Amino acid sequence: MIFMIRSAGGPGVRARRPGYHRPVPLRPPYPFHAALQTLQLPVGGGHVMHVQTFGAARGQPALVLHGGPGSGASPMLWRYLDPARYHIIVPDQRGAGRSQPRGRTQHNSTDHLLADLRQLRAHLGLARWLVVGGSWGAGLALAHAADEPSAIDGLLLRAVFLARDEDVHWFFQGAATVQPAAWQALASQAPAEARDSLLAWLADRLQQPQAAPREAAASAWWRWEQALAGRSDALVPTGDALAPVVDRYRVQAHYLRHGCWLQSPKLLDRLAALHGVPTLIMHSPQDRICRPEGAEALRGRLPQARLRWIDGAGHDPTHPAMVDAMVEALDHFARHGRFPVTA
Repeated sequence: MIFMIRSAGGPGVRARRPGYHRPVPLRPPYPFHAALQTLQLPVGGGHVMHVQTFGAARGQPALVLHGGPGSGASPMLWRYLDPARYHIIVPDQRGAGRSQPRGRTQHNSTDHLLADLRQLRAHLGLARWLVVGGSWGAGLALAHAADEPSAIDGLLLRAVFLARDEDVHWFFQGAATVQPAAWQALASQAPAEARDSLLAWLADRLQQPQAAPREAAASAWWRWEQALAGRSDALVPTGDALAPVVDRYRVQAHYLRHGCWLQSPKLLDRLAALHGVPTLIMHSPQDRICRPEGAEALRGRLPQARLRWIDGAGHDPTHPAMVDAMVEALDHFARHGRFPVTA
């Protein structure tokens, strides 16, 4: 089932529906709230996973997976969920956010992350949880669900990234067709012989012992990503603010160079056990980082999944239409144990 929400009359209203004479106000995210618990969970290989929980200790367990890889969790990702109804669990993945050591790529792969999620669920004494993930977090949510299908109450997947060869190639090479000037600015940082393999060149620069090549590579990658997201005027982080960006892209390059370890078998080929798991996919037709073709391919593999197009949101998790749709879906799941059938 595929359906779409379109904003009509600007970002402060929702699309008019048949029989409605006035626009319906968009739902805001839930207010920021303090953590219930903060954990530093040793997970092996010298890594310590930073985990925070929010909301109602006896509420519906909900695991929130951040994107990247390497980005770390931000408050926006758990403000989609009602703290009065959900027990919200927010880990920073290995090498990301406040997990330690930040930016480390040793003993850091998708298999490690899946083992960490199994350990976290056991540590919290939870039998099952709803899983909410965006971008890479959506891909990791699918891999986790395929790894432990009996632990999954449902999947809410925003701007899904499947780690296919074509997804990675699009980001570093194919998207030059939609942002040619920004791509030339990125490619000009590399020698001519490396411009057909920008990911490998960036990954090598981000592993250099000297700060200058690492920072230059991270700044170039950051500008390119902002341009694809439609934020070409965003200011490049500098000084102390640049260090976490370098660490983020070091981890991300490490994962993307290895196809996120989701190639044998490919992620879409792992999903047979998920037939019947309530699944809702939220994606924008204008997403230039994770193209809509990925959402359509995923919908084709999961007969029970619903695909909801959020017009105009791009790859932005804070876009008002995306926030509205996410809050509505999660409120409905908290009340009924399933996602809404129609917009």
